[in-house]
Amino acid sequence: MASATMQCSATKISAGVGKSLRRNSSSRVAVRPACAAQASGASIKCTNVSRRGLSSKLSVDGSFKASGVSIKTLPKRSVAVRAEAEKSEGGMFASITEKFPWLETFVYFAVWYLFNVRFNIINKQIYNYFPYPWFVSCVHLAVGLVITLFFWGTRVVKFEKPESKTLNTMTAVAFCHAVGHCLTNVSFAAVAVSFTHTVKTLEPVFSSIGSYLVNGTVYSLPLYASLIPIMGGVAICAATELSFTWIGFLTAMSSNALFAARAIFSKKLMSGMSSINVYNYVSMIALLICIPPTIFFEGATLAKGMEMAAAKVGTETFYWALWNVGMFYHLYNQVAYQALGKVEPVTHAVGNVGKRIFVIGFSVLAFGNKLTTQSIVGSIIAIAGAGLYGYLKGVEAENAKKEATA
Repeated sequence: MASATMQCSATKISAGVGKSLRRNSSSRVAVRPACAAQASGASIKCTNVSRRGLSSKLSVDGSFKASGVSIKTLPKRSVAVRAEAEKSEGGMFASITEKFPWLETFVYFAVWYLFNVRFNIINKQIYNYFPYPWFVSCVHLAVGLVITLFFWGTRVVKFEKPESKTLNTMTAVAFCHAVGHCLTNVSFAAVAVSFTHTVKTLEPVFSSIGSYLVNGTVYSLPLYASLIPIMGGVAICAATELSFTWIGFLTAMSSNALFAARAIFSKKLMSGMSSINVYNYVSMIALLICIPPTIFFEGATLAKGMEMAAAKVGTETFYWALWNVGMFYHLYNQVAYQALGKVEPVTHAVGNVGKRIFVIGFSVLAFGNKLTTQSIVGSIIAIAGAGLYGYLKGVEAENAKKEATA
Protein backbone atom coordinates (compact mmCIF):
# COMPACT_ATOMS: atom_id res chain seq x y z
CA MET A 1 0.00 0.00 0.00
CA ALA A 2 1.23 3.46 -0.84
CA SER A 3 2.13 5.83 2.01
CA ALA A 4 2.87 9.53 2.16
CA THR A 5 3.79 12.23 4.66
CA MET A 6 1.47 15.20 4.91
CA GLN A 7 2.48 18.53 6.37
CA CYS A 8 -0.18 20.25 8.47
CA SER A 9 -0.42 24.05 8.45
CA ALA A 10 -2.51 26.21 10.80
CA THR A 11 -5.50 26.15 8.50
CA LYS A 12 -5.60 23.00 6.35
CA ILE A 13 -4.37 19.45 5.76
CA SER A 14 -3.17 18.37 2.35
CA ALA A 15 -2.34 14.85 1.27
CA GLY A 16 -0.08 13.54 -1.47
CA VAL A 17 -1.62 10.10 -1.60
CA GLY A 18 -3.88 8.54 -4.22
CA LYS A 19 -7.07 9.29 -2.28
CA SER A 20 -7.90 12.82 -1.16
CA LEU A 21 -9.14 13.69 2.29
CA ARG A 22 -12.50 15.33 2.06
CA ARG A 23 -13.73 17.60 4.81
CA ASN A 24 -17.34 18.02 5.80
CA SER A 25 -18.42 21.58 5.07
CA SER A 26 -19.69 22.01 8.63
CA SER A 27 -16.33 21.04 10.17
CA ARG A 28 -13.44 23.32 10.98
CA VAL A 29 -10.20 21.75 12.21
CA ALA A 30 -7.49 23.85 13.86
CA VAL A 31 -4.09 22.11 13.73
CA ARG A 32 -0.65 22.80 15.08
CA PRO A 33 2.35 23.30 12.77
CA ALA A 34 4.32 20.31 14.10
CA CYS A 35 1.81 17.75 12.90
CA ALA A 36 2.17 14.80 10.62
CA ALA A 37 -0.23 12.19 9.29
CA GLN A 38 0.44 8.78 7.91
CA ALA A 39 -1.78 7.28 5.28
CA SER A 40 -2.26 3.65 4.56
CA GLY A 41 -4.92 1.96 2.51
CA ALA A 42 -7.43 1.65 5.34
CA SER A 43 -6.83 4.44 7.86
CA ILE A 44 -5.32 7.88 8.40
CA LYS A 45 -3.97 9.05 11.73
CA CYS A 46 -3.09 12.63 12.58
CA THR A 47 -1.49 13.49 15.93
CA ASN A 48 -1.30 16.81 17.81
CA VAL A 49 -4.51 18.01 16.22
CA SER A 50 -6.85 20.19 18.20
CA ARG A 51 -10.45 18.97 18.15
CA ARG A 52 -12.01 22.40 18.69
CA GLY A 53 -15.09 22.68 16.51
CA LEU A 54 -14.53 19.21 15.08
CA SER A 55 -17.57 17.64 13.48
CA SER A 56 -18.13 13.95 14.00
CA LYS A 57 -19.11 13.67 10.36
CA LEU A 58 -15.53 13.80 8.99
CA SER A 59 -14.86 10.51 7.25
CA VAL A 60 -12.28 8.60 5.27
CA ASP A 61 -13.43 5.06 4.59
CA GLY A 62 -14.74 5.08 8.17
CA SER A 63 -15.42 7.76 10.76
CA PHE A 64 -13.31 10.11 12.84
CA LYS A 65 -13.19 9.71 16.58
CA ALA A 66 -11.86 12.68 18.54
CA SER A 67 -10.22 11.90 21.87
CA GLY A 68 -7.83 14.20 23.64
CA VAL A 69 -5.45 15.54 20.95
CA SER A 70 -5.66 12.81 18.37
CA ILE A 71 -7.99 11.90 15.57
CA LYS A 72 -8.16 8.54 13.91
CA THR A 73 -10.39 7.13 11.23
CA LEU A 74 -11.75 3.64 11.60
CA PRO A 75 -12.37 1.17 8.82
CA LYS A 76 -16.00 0.34 8.04
CA ARG A 77 -15.70 -3.01 9.75
CA SER A 78 -14.53 -1.34 12.96
CA VAL A 79 -17.46 1.06 12.78
CA ALA A 80 -19.85 -1.89 12.48
CA VAL A 81 -18.26 -3.57 15.50
CA ARG A 82 -18.56 -0.34 17.50
CA ALA A 83 -22.23 0.00 16.55
CA GLU A 84 -22.87 -3.57 17.66
CA ALA A 85 -21.18 -2.83 20.99
CA GLU A 86 -23.31 0.26 21.53
CA LYS A 87 -26.40 -1.78 20.70
CA SER A 88 -25.57 -4.21 23.49
CA GLU A 89 -25.11 -1.49 26.12
CA GLY A 90 -28.67 -2.09 27.31
CA GLY A 91 -27.48 -5.29 28.95
CA MET A 92 -29.27 -8.61 29.35
CA PHE A 93 -32.80 -7.16 29.28
CA ALA A 94 -32.14 -5.34 25.99
CA SER A 95 -30.84 -8.51 24.34
CA ILE A 96 -33.81 -10.53 25.60
CA THR A 97 -36.39 -8.00 24.40
CA GLU A 98 -34.65 -7.86 21.04
CA LYS A 99 -35.24 -11.60 20.64
CA PHE A 100 -38.72 -11.47 22.14
CA PRO A 101 -40.23 -7.99 21.42
CA TRP A 102 -43.52 -8.99 23.05
CA LEU A 103 -41.76 -9.44 26.40
CA GLU A 104 -41.10 -5.72 26.82
CA THR A 105 -44.76 -4.93 26.21
CA PHE A 106 -45.78 -7.68 28.65
CA VAL A 107 -43.55 -6.20 31.38
CA TYR A 108 -45.01 -2.74 30.80
CA PHE A 109 -48.56 -4.10 31.11
CA ALA A 110 -47.77 -6.18 34.22
CA VAL A 111 -46.18 -3.22 36.08
CA TRP A 112 -49.02 -0.98 34.89
CA TYR A 113 -51.57 -3.38 36.41
CA LEU A 114 -49.68 -3.68 39.71
CA PHE A 115 -49.26 0.08 40.22
CA ASN A 116 -52.87 0.71 39.23
CA VAL A 117 -54.25 -1.75 41.77
CA ARG A 118 -52.19 -0.12 44.52
CA PHE A 119 -53.32 3.34 43.43
CA ASN A 120 -57.01 2.42 43.42
CA ILE A 121 -56.94 0.92 46.89
CA ILE A 122 -55.16 3.91 48.49
CA ASN A 123 -57.32 6.34 46.52
CA LYS A 124 -60.61 4.85 47.75
CA GLN A 125 -59.30 4.68 51.32
CA ILE A 126 -58.66 8.43 51.18
CA TYR A 127 -62.17 9.16 49.89
CA ASN A 128 -63.68 7.25 52.79
CA TYR A 129 -62.54 10.03 55.15
CA PHE A 130 -61.66 12.88 52.77
CA PRO A 131 -64.31 13.22 50.01
CA TYR A 132 -62.61 15.90 47.94
CA PRO A 133 -62.00 14.28 44.51
CA TRP A 134 -61.10 17.47 42.65
CA PHE A 135 -58.37 18.38 45.14
CA VAL A 136 -57.05 14.82 45.29
CA SER A 137 -56.88 14.84 41.47
CA CYS A 138 -54.63 17.91 41.70
CA VAL A 139 -52.47 16.14 44.30
CA HIS A 140 -52.00 13.21 41.92
CA LEU A 141 -50.67 15.54 39.23
CA ALA A 142 -48.62 17.70 41.60
CA VAL A 143 -46.76 14.69 43.02
CA GLY A 144 -46.17 13.59 39.45
CA LEU A 145 -44.57 16.96 38.71
CA VAL A 146 -42.11 16.46 41.58
CA ILE A 147 -41.23 12.98 40.30
CA THR A 148 -40.80 14.28 36.76
CA LEU A 149 -38.42 17.03 37.83
CA PHE A 150 -36.43 14.50 39.88
CA PHE A 151 -36.15 12.11 36.92
CA TRP A 152 -35.06 14.93 34.60
CA GLY A 153 -32.60 16.32 37.12
CA THR A 154 -30.97 12.94 37.73
CA ARG A 155 -31.15 12.10 34.00
CA VAL A 156 -33.07 8.92 34.68
CA VAL A 157 -35.35 10.29 31.97
CA LYS A 158 -33.82 12.33 29.17
CA PHE A 159 -35.19 15.87 29.00
CA GLU A 160 -36.85 16.72 25.71
CA LYS A 161 -38.18 20.10 24.65
CA PRO A 162 -41.43 19.88 22.70
CA GLU A 163 -41.58 21.42 19.24
CA SER A 164 -43.84 24.42 18.88
CA LYS A 165 -46.04 22.64 16.34
CA THR A 166 -46.91 19.94 18.90
CA LEU A 167 -48.04 22.32 21.65
CA ASN A 168 -51.61 22.67 20.37
CA THR A 169 -52.06 18.91 20.19
CA MET A 170 -50.39 18.50 23.57
CA THR A 171 -52.78 21.01 25.13
CA ALA A 172 -55.76 19.11 23.71
CA VAL A 173 -54.39 15.86 25.16
CA ALA A 174 -53.81 17.56 28.52
CA PHE A 175 -57.39 18.88 28.57
CA CYS A 176 -58.77 15.36 27.96
CA HIS A 177 -56.41 13.97 30.57
CA ALA A 178 -57.24 16.60 33.21
CA VAL A 179 -61.02 16.56 32.91
CA GLY A 180 -61.18 12.80 32.40
CA HIS A 181 -59.02 12.24 35.47
CA CYS A 182 -61.10 14.54 37.67
CA LEU A 183 -64.38 12.97 36.52
CA THR A 184 -63.03 9.49 37.20
CA ASN A 185 -62.15 10.51 40.74
CA VAL A 186 -65.61 12.00 41.25
CA SER A 187 -67.00 8.61 40.25
CA PHE A 188 -64.59 6.78 42.59
CA ALA A 189 -65.75 8.97 45.47
CA ALA A 190 -69.45 8.48 44.65
CA VAL A 191 -69.70 4.72 44.00
CA ALA A 192 -67.83 1.47 44.58
CA VAL A 193 -64.48 1.15 42.80
CA SER A 194 -65.64 -2.08 41.16
CA PHE A 195 -68.66 -0.35 39.60
CA THR A 196 -66.63 2.55 38.21
CA HIS A 197 -64.22 0.15 36.57
CA THR A 198 -67.04 -1.95 35.16
CA VAL A 199 -68.51 1.14 33.50
CA LYS A 200 -65.07 2.01 32.17
CA THR A 201 -64.88 -1.30 30.28
CA LEU A 202 -66.79 0.67 27.63
CA GLU A 203 -63.61 2.55 26.70
CA PRO A 204 -63.01 0.37 23.56
CA VAL A 205 -66.41 1.55 22.27
CA PHE A 206 -65.35 5.17 22.54
CA SER A 207 -61.90 4.37 21.13
CA SER A 208 -63.46 2.76 18.04
CA ILE A 209 -65.72 5.75 17.47
CA GLY A 210 -62.86 8.17 18.07
CA SER A 211 -60.47 6.31 15.75
CA TYR A 212 -63.05 6.61 12.96
CA LEU A 213 -63.79 10.29 13.58
CA VAL A 214 -60.13 11.33 13.90
CA ASN A 215 -58.25 8.91 11.65
CA GLY A 216 -61.02 7.51 9.45
CA THR A 217 -60.26 3.98 10.68
CA VAL A 218 -62.99 1.45 9.87
CA TYR A 219 -62.93 -2.01 11.45
CA SER A 220 -64.75 -5.16 10.39
CA LEU A 221 -68.37 -5.91 11.27
CA PRO A 222 -67.47 -8.80 13.65
CA LEU A 223 -65.16 -6.45 15.52
CA TYR A 224 -67.92 -3.89 15.99
CA ALA A 225 -70.36 -6.69 16.93
CA SER A 226 -68.05 -7.76 19.75
CA LEU A 227 -68.73 -4.41 21.42
CA ILE A 228 -72.38 -5.39 21.99
CA PRO A 229 -71.72 -7.75 24.94
CA ILE A 230 -69.54 -5.09 26.54
CA MET A 231 -72.38 -2.59 26.43
CA GLY A 232 -74.94 -5.22 27.51
CA GLY A 233 -72.82 -6.36 30.44
CA VAL A 234 -72.35 -2.81 31.69
CA ALA A 235 -76.09 -2.18 31.39
CA ILE A 236 -76.91 -5.28 33.49
CA CYS A 237 -74.34 -4.31 36.10
CA ALA A 238 -75.57 -0.71 36.29
CA ALA A 239 -79.19 -1.80 36.71
CA THR A 240 -78.41 -3.93 39.77
CA GLU A 241 -75.45 -2.11 41.36
CA LEU A 242 -76.10 -1.50 45.07
CA SER A 243 -73.92 1.63 45.18
CA PHE A 244 -75.36 3.11 41.96
CA THR A 245 -75.70 6.89 41.69
CA TRP A 246 -76.21 8.91 38.51
CA ILE A 247 -73.22 11.12 39.34
CA GLY A 248 -70.95 8.10 39.65
CA PHE A 249 -72.30 6.54 36.43
CA LEU A 250 -72.28 9.65 34.22
CA THR A 251 -68.85 10.86 35.32
CA ALA A 252 -67.37 7.42 34.60
CA MET A 253 -69.01 7.40 31.14
CA SER A 254 -67.74 10.89 30.36
CA SER A 255 -64.22 9.94 31.36
CA ASN A 256 -64.37 7.04 28.86
CA ALA A 257 -64.84 9.46 25.99
CA LEU A 258 -62.13 11.79 27.23
CA PHE A 259 -59.55 9.05 27.81
CA ALA A 260 -60.25 7.50 24.40
CA ALA A 261 -59.55 10.90 22.81
CA ARG A 262 -56.42 11.26 24.93
CA ALA A 263 -55.06 7.92 23.71
CA ILE A 264 -55.69 8.74 20.04
CA PHE A 265 -54.09 12.20 20.16
CA SER A 266 -51.20 10.97 22.33
CA LYS A 267 -50.30 8.44 19.65
CA LYS A 268 -49.75 11.33 17.24
CA LEU A 269 -47.49 13.11 19.72
CA MET A 270 -45.25 10.07 20.17
CA SER A 271 -43.94 10.32 16.64
CA GLY A 272 -41.83 13.27 17.73
CA MET A 273 -41.18 12.61 21.43
CA SER A 274 -40.65 9.70 23.81
CA SER A 275 -43.81 8.33 25.44
CA ILE A 276 -42.52 9.14 28.94
CA ASN A 277 -42.02 12.82 28.15
CA VAL A 278 -45.35 13.01 26.37
CA TYR A 279 -46.99 12.01 29.63
CA ASN A 280 -44.75 14.33 31.68
CA TYR A 281 -45.70 17.41 29.68
CA VAL A 282 -49.35 16.41 29.47
CA SER A 283 -49.45 16.06 33.28
CA MET A 284 -47.90 19.49 33.81
CA ILE A 285 -50.44 21.20 31.58
CA ALA A 286 -53.26 19.10 33.07
CA LEU A 287 -52.35 20.29 36.57
CA LEU A 288 -52.85 23.90 35.49
CA ILE A 289 -56.19 22.98 33.94
CA CYS A 290 -57.39 21.19 37.11
CA ILE A 291 -56.68 24.01 39.57
CA PRO A 292 -59.54 26.41 38.62
CA PRO A 293 -62.38 23.84 38.88
CA THR A 294 -60.90 22.55 42.14
CA ILE A 295 -61.11 26.02 43.64
CA PHE A 296 -64.64 26.46 42.25
CA PHE A 297 -66.07 23.15 43.50
CA GLU A 298 -64.14 22.58 46.73
CA GLY A 299 -62.22 25.72 47.65
CA ALA A 300 -64.70 26.99 50.23
CA THR A 301 -64.57 23.88 52.45
CA LEU A 302 -61.17 22.41 51.57
CA ALA A 303 -59.22 23.69 54.59
CA LYS A 304 -61.86 22.41 57.01
CA GLY A 305 -61.98 19.05 55.22
CA MET A 306 -58.20 18.61 55.47
CA GLU A 307 -58.29 19.48 59.16
CA MET A 308 -61.00 16.89 59.83
CA ALA A 309 -59.19 14.20 57.80
CA ALA A 310 -55.94 14.79 59.69
CA ALA A 311 -57.79 14.58 63.00
CA LYS A 312 -59.46 11.31 61.99
CA VAL A 313 -56.46 9.29 60.77
CA GLY A 314 -53.52 11.35 62.00
CA THR A 315 -51.67 14.15 60.23
CA GLU A 316 -48.70 12.04 59.18
CA THR A 317 -50.87 9.20 57.91
CA PHE A 318 -53.06 11.60 55.93
CA TYR A 319 -50.23 13.40 54.14
CA TRP A 320 -48.29 10.21 53.49
CA ALA A 321 -51.42 8.74 51.92
CA LEU A 322 -51.70 11.77 49.62
CA TRP A 323 -48.06 11.41 48.59
CA ASN A 324 -48.31 7.67 48.00
CA VAL A 325 -51.49 7.87 45.97
CA GLY A 326 -49.93 10.59 43.80
CA MET A 327 -46.75 8.56 43.36
CA PHE A 328 -48.56 5.39 42.28
CA TYR A 329 -50.82 7.42 40.02
CA HIS A 330 -47.91 9.03 38.20
CA LEU A 331 -45.92 5.81 37.87
CA TYR A 332 -48.80 3.70 36.59
CA ASN A 333 -49.71 6.33 34.02
CA GLN A 334 -46.10 6.72 32.94
CA VAL A 335 -45.85 2.98 32.36
CA ALA A 336 -49.25 3.04 30.61
CA TYR A 337 -47.96 5.67 28.19
CA GLN A 338 -44.92 3.51 27.48
CA ALA A 339 -47.28 0.63 26.75
CA LEU A 340 -49.27 2.92 24.45
CA GLY A 341 -46.07 3.60 22.55
CA LYS A 342 -45.90 -0.14 21.75
CA VAL A 343 -49.49 -0.77 20.67
CA GLU A 344 -52.44 0.82 18.89
CA PRO A 345 -54.95 2.95 20.88
CA VAL A 346 -57.73 0.36 20.69
CA THR A 347 -55.39 -2.41 21.88
CA HIS A 348 -54.36 -0.11 24.69
CA ALA A 349 -58.03 0.33 25.58
CA VAL A 350 -58.50 -3.45 25.68
CA GLY A 351 -55.41 -3.66 27.91
CA ASN A 352 -57.20 -1.19 30.13
CA VAL A 353 -60.05 -3.68 30.39
CA GLY A 354 -57.66 -6.41 31.54
CA LYS A 355 -56.32 -4.03 34.15
CA ARG A 356 -59.84 -3.44 35.42
CA ILE A 357 -60.29 -7.18 36.01
CA PHE A 358 -57.43 -7.01 38.50
CA VAL A 359 -58.69 -3.78 40.06
CA ILE A 360 -62.25 -5.06 40.46
CA GLY A 361 -61.06 -8.28 42.06
CA PHE A 362 -58.64 -6.64 44.46
CA SER A 363 -61.07 -3.85 45.40
CA VAL A 364 -63.75 -6.37 46.33
CA LEU A 365 -61.22 -8.17 48.54
CA ALA A 366 -59.89 -4.93 50.07
CA PHE A 367 -63.22 -3.22 50.83
CA GLY A 368 -65.60 -6.18 51.08
CA ASN A 369 -67.99 -4.71 48.52
CA LYS A 370 -71.22 -6.69 48.19
CA LEU A 371 -72.04 -7.69 44.62
CA THR A 372 -75.41 -8.97 43.47
CA THR A 373 -75.60 -12.01 41.22
CA GLN A 374 -76.71 -9.77 38.36
CA SER A 375 -73.73 -7.45 38.92
CA ILE A 376 -71.33 -10.38 38.78
CA VAL A 377 -72.96 -11.71 35.60
CA GLY A 378 -72.92 -8.27 34.00
CA SER A 379 -69.25 -7.78 34.82
CA ILE A 380 -68.35 -11.21 33.39
CA ILE A 381 -70.26 -10.50 30.16
CA ALA A 382 -68.61 -7.09 29.76
CA ILE A 383 -65.12 -8.47 30.39
CA ALA A 384 -65.74 -11.44 28.05
CA GLY A 385 -66.87 -9.05 25.34
CA ALA A 386 -63.73 -6.98 25.78
CA GLY A 387 -61.63 -10.14 25.52
CA LEU A 388 -63.39 -11.13 22.28
CA TYR A 389 -62.85 -7.66 20.92
CA GLY A 390 -59.14 -7.84 21.71
CA TYR A 391 -58.82 -11.25 20.04
CA LEU A 392 -60.57 -10.12 16.84
CA LYS A 393 -58.52 -6.94 16.77
CA GLY A 394 -55.33 -8.99 16.99
CA VAL A 395 -56.46 -11.28 14.15
CA GLU A 396 -57.23 -8.31 11.90
CA ALA A 397 -53.88 -6.70 12.66
CA GLU A 398 -52.07 -9.95 11.86
CA ASN A 399 -53.94 -10.36 8.57
CA ALA A 400 -53.16 -6.77 7.59
CA LYS A 401 -49.50 -7.36 8.34
CA LYS A 402 -49.43 -10.48 6.14
CA GLU A 403 -51.10 -8.62 3.26
CA ALA A 404 -48.58 -5.78 3.54
CA THR A 405 -45.60 -8.16 3.34
CA ALA A 406 -47.10 -10.37 0.60
